[in-house]
Amino acid sequence: MHLPHPQPEFIFDVDLAGFEAQVIEASKTTPVIVDFWADWCPPCRALTPVLERIAHAMQGQLLLAKVEVDEGANMKLAGRYGLKGFPTVLLFIDGEIRGRFSGARAEHWVRDFLKEHGAA
Repeated sequence: MHLPHPQPEFIFDVDLAGFEAQVIEASKTTPVIVDFWADWCPPCRALTPVLERIAHAMQGQLLLAKVEVDEGANMKLAGRYGLKGFPTVLLFIDGEIRGRFSGARAEHWVRDFLKEHGAA
């Protein structure tokens, strides 16, 4: 049996209540990518490990916030940002959205996206 490893502090779950502090405010000092995902979504399950590998490689130079859209009031966050499908990733820098993409992507594509938007 494989036991899950504890998540490092730069990878965390966030919800509606914590979004302002953990994402918007945090992005004023460190870029934050927000992974909006759902458990029933196969592309979400494919993308999350890619994002986690990149966050691990960047060792705190990038934060990864994960929002499970089916939990509590989190769908309100998806509505606030006009998300149409999942997974959708938003990149926050200096408290603002600097980029977004939807769907599962290869690791090299995500790294290029981050570089293009000034997060890597």
